Amino acid sequence: MTNLLSLLIGYLLGSISFSYLAGKVLKGIDIREHGSGNAGATNTLRVLGKGPGIAVLLLDVLKGVAAVWVGTWLSGGDPLFEVLAGISVIVGHNWPVFFGFRGGKGIATTIGVMATLAFLPALIAGIVAIVSIAITRYVSLGSLLFTALLPILIWFMVDSREIFALSLLLFVFAWVKHRSNIVKLLKGQENKLGAKKQV
Repeated sequence: MTNLLSLLIGYLLGSISFSYLAGKVLKGIDIREHGSGNAGATNTLRVLGKGPGIAVLLLDVLKGVAAVWVGTWLSGGDPLFEVLAGISVIVGHNWPVFFGFRGGKGIATTIGVMATLAFLPALIAGIVAIVSIAITRYVSLGSLLFTALLPILIWFMVDSREIFALSLLLFVFAWVKHRSNIVKLLKGQENKLGAKKQV
């Protein structure tokens, strides 16, 4: 029963949309109606500025870390339930029960989950993603590279079928959520980092 409780807690943690709350508290707006329409750190940065954007990024990462820790604690370290707690928090972020099931794309929370479960692969994939963002200024490209590299690195570096399966699922989540960004990237129409949207 406590194992299943970790999944519920993970989902509810994920459902706390810090981007939405930042928009309401700082500007009295629904951030999903501005900028890209996404309730995530990048859109928060564009719409509300650097400080709120960084804060939302860190809080979304911490959601992922906290959910895995809860899964570890309640399951006694069962790797399956650690992974399921990670899935739950990302599902909550993407489809939050508190905000009409309209959330973000889950990348920051994915970073928190994967850095907790597979630190070195997440670090390497994160460095590649950051370099690509720095060069191209496309956050979406960095996000897609991060999730694409994780399964490859985990396959070679981590002896865990559960974590490898999780990395494949998160790859699918991310690429489905970014399908409109992929089209824009291919057409050369994707928004670059630093292109701020005024409210």
